[in-house]
Amino acid sequence: MPTELRFSSRDSELPPLIPSVAAPSLLAAQWCARRGWPVHPLAPGHKSPAGNCSDCRENAHAPSDCPCLPAGRWCHSFYAATLNQRRIHQWWENNPEFGIGVSSGPAGLVVIDIDAHEAEAPARDRILPGIPIGDQVDLTGLATGFHTLAVLAALRGLNSPAKDTTTLRVRTPSGGLHVWYRTTGNRQWFSSVGSTPGRALAWQVDIRAHGSYIVAPGTTTHHGTYTPIGEAREPAALPLWLAQELARTGHLPAPSVPAPRPVPPRAQQAVLGVGGGHQNAGHILAAILAPVEACGQVAEGAGFSDVLNRAAYTLGGLIAAGRLSEEAVQALKETVATARPGQELLIQQIIRSGLTAGKQRPLHVSGRRP
Repeated sequence: MPTELRFSSRDSELPPLIPSVAAPSLLAAQWCARRGWPVHPLAPGHKSPAGNCSDCRENAHAPSDCPCLPAGRWCHSFYAATLNQRRIHQWWENNPEFGIGVSSGPAGLVVIDIDAHEAEAPARDRILPGIPIGDQVDLTGLATGFHTLAVLAALRGLNSPAKDTTTLRVRTPSGGLHVWYRTTGNRQWFSSVGSTPGRALAWQVDIRAHGSYIVAPGTTTHHGTYTPIGEAREPAALPLWLAQELARTGHLPAPSVPAPRPVPPRAQQAVLGVGGGHQNAGHILAAILAPVEACGQVAEGAGFSDVLNRAAYTLGGLIAAGRLSEEAVQALKETVATARPGQELLIQQIIRSGLTAGKQRPLHVSGRRP
């Protein structure tokens, strides 16, 4: 039976706007800066940055070499973003028609930019990059970023970020939605905007982080105002599952990945001799760890979570059947720490889940028994 996943325009409906008193652009820019979000001017009535001066337009140069920025001018888009209240006052007091852009990377923000422009869906392998969607899944009516993000969340057994009432959400004039989150730790997430090659969370869903900016709430363009909805006015912490999806889809810099190493001798010795002799146990353990080691050959992707889950599940079954000892778990932990450094929390969760499930179904020589 096909999976029921039908979509309609109601999926992108949001709670009604809450009434608010319009604030001058200067006050809105100051409000952002007080929260540690560097701001820069947007062109009056537009969501694009205010134009460069004539010298910068006519003479191409790197923002770091531009004399305008030290002089307090706004050339070069989000590279000019500042927290300096005196400069902010000067810019918006003299140009109250300016909109407000927030440099999302330095602000420590990851903003999910959901597009609501209805269009014909692409091929199934482009809807959720890296996640195959089988023909049994009915995609009738899928037409916007609200839909694709809902599919991703449903596959993870969670609610869509579009429905996350705990964080700042901003309705765009086109009917889309910006879902604001703050980063945790020192990770610098990459943006994926428009046709960014090699990175995409979902079709019609962009990520605003390092290397881009987001339109601040309260900004008015010729098409309407970017308006907060619901009650939350501060970004919540980036949910773990979204961080994992961003890592999976290449939104983190590629780490330096060391070459795979053999099974640690101490762990090897601990499992040898269990369930059929030294050689047999060693072969079993090596076969289980080999796919995990192989993930260390690529920086991202490779279906790492599934590979690790299968390894932990198999170990759990073998331990429950008495064919390997509990020390085999340590061998897995040490191997995966080399393959995917810096992901300890995710690793612990996957191993714990896989082991628990595997131990409920012991894996004997003849196969698993109910």
